Amino acid sequence: MLYFGGLLGLMGLATLVFRDADVAGLPAAAAGVGLLVVGAAVAGLGLLLRVRRRRRVARGEPVPIGDFFERARALPRLLRAARQEGYAGLPKSRMALWVLALVYLVSPIDILPELLPIIGVADDAGVAVWLLTSVSTATGLYLRHERDRSGLPPV
Repeated sequence: MLYFGGLLGLMGLATLVFRDADVAGLPAAAAGVGLLVVGAAVAGLGLLLRVRRRRRVARGEPVPIGDFFERARALPRLLRAARQEGYAGLPKSRMALWVLALVYLVSPIDILPELLPIIGVADDAGVAVWLLTSVSTATGLYLRHERDRSGLPPV
């Protein structure tokens, strides 16, 4: 998120410096300032999340393990364990949010329509990034849970 916010901020700065014509019906200055503000907010949120993650590690909370392919193979086991075995690491509310995110990504209805340049796609990109990182983290923690339960050392 930190890099995405920086990219939005750079786009806003470039719009302010190099663009003279309107952007999707908005004056170039308004579009540039808007992108700068959104970019700063997203970058600030990314920085906050990075600090929170480091604090969790310092407190000794479990850290996700496994590479992309291990986590992808663990996803069906995670969902099965959450449904049947009552795995406490994945609350029902998070699974519901995953379903809502998938519905939002597939749905033709959008909060910000794709007709708006850059910003129209950014909401979908943000939801997709959140969904992928949330699923990846949950499956990484599930892999750690499996390895701890089986007595194998974490990789």
